Amino acid sequence: MTQPEAGPEKARGPLRHLKVLDISTIIAGSTASTMLSDFGADVVKVELPDRPDGLRDLPPHKEGEPLWWKVTNRNKRGVTLDLRKPKGAELFKAMVAKFDVLVENFRPGTLEKWGLGPDQLHAINPNLTILRVSAYGQKGPYAGRPGFARVGEAMSGFQTLVGDPNGPPTHPGYPIADPITGLYGTIGILLALLERRDHPDAPGQVIDVSLVESMFRLLDFLAVEYDQLGAVRGRLGNRNPYAAPGNVYKTRDGRWITIPASTQALFVRLMQAIGRPDLAEDPRYATNPKRVENPDVLEKAISDWLAERDLTEACRVLDEHQVANAPVSTIEDLFADPHYREAEMIVEVPDEALGTVRMQGVTPRLDRTPGKVYKTGPAHGADTDAVYAEVLGLDADEIARLREQGII
Repeated sequence: MTQPEAGPEKARGPLRHLKVLDISTIIAGSTASTMLSDFGADVVKVELPDRPDGLRDLPPHKEGEPLWWKVTNRNKRGVTLDLRKPKGAELFKAMVAKFDVLVENFRPGTLEKWGLGPDQLHAINPNLTILRVSAYGQKGPYAGRPGFARVGEAMSGFQTLVGDPNGPPTHPGYPIADPITGLYGTIGILLALLERRDHPDAPGQVIDVSLVESMFRLLDFLAVEYDQLGAVRGRLGNRNPYAAPGNVYKTRDGRWITIPASTQALFVRLMQAIGRPDLAEDPRYATNPKRVENPDVLEKAISDWLAERDLTEACRVLDEHQVANAPVSTIEDLFADPHYREAEMIVEVPDEALGTVRMQGVTPRLDRTPGKVYKTGPAHGADTDAVYAEVLGLDADEIARLREQGII
């Protein structure tokens, strides 16, 4: 792997020698490369010169600035390039020769149609690791179909588990399939790079990750339960389908709290906390499978107890009895929470347009070579001139001509 030009912030990261070219759009592929950039990788984000990434159009905005973009593409350098045009494809191939990893999320077959498929790219750079993100994967009868996060959530079996049993299947209020797929993409890249470290003469790998398969993989129990028991799970609202009691409960002051009594010891302590140790001794609730089959009495006892207490008092009593619980928090709650503050889960990041932006910190936490957020997502084409001069040695006149031709 080559050594990028890196500032002091990036120089400490464990991936500081890694160079990544990200031509993906929206969220999933961007998440994968951002996980790398958080730990020092030099990530160059490519957008079309006349059509910025669609993520820039998604709310929220402030003073015209795309806030979502600033987080999802943080720590990256931004360039423009139209690789659909012959000269753009030529520049892209020259760029590929200088990078370790390529991230793309075009519909399967698109890069091949442009003469930029893995075979052609590996002919230029045999060591290149290629992450291919799509809705359904690179093979199978649905491979050519378009798709976004909601497709992955619906087609994976995830959505049928979410919502009230008497209501429709429900999407979460966030495209959860996108970052989940991005995380699997990051894992794939790191695994491929680890294999190359052990076998430096081996060719670069092509990684196939999809929205549908990533979400399906998360649902550990779904396939084996159907295979062995013929069971088809449906929606249970907020009740826990595999441990009881477990629900979201309303407190006297109108707040909500979740209590997952997922082990026998937790169940016993919870019954003691709400003043109902008799229920812990009731043979109907002696084991978790029995409680899952017969949760109503337990749920009512917990609900009645919480209805007589404000959230703060309820949390205090549960904490004293070492019962797992958490208030259902808004982002306003989290910004005021002492744990979020002391654990530095929210960090301040400089932004050229807005001054300072607060966002999530880096996870996971490494004690010796931690990651860092040092800049927000770049403005459209912000680093075009600098990157093409650095990576390809283009001078100012060449860059100006390419810009006039709509190539960059």
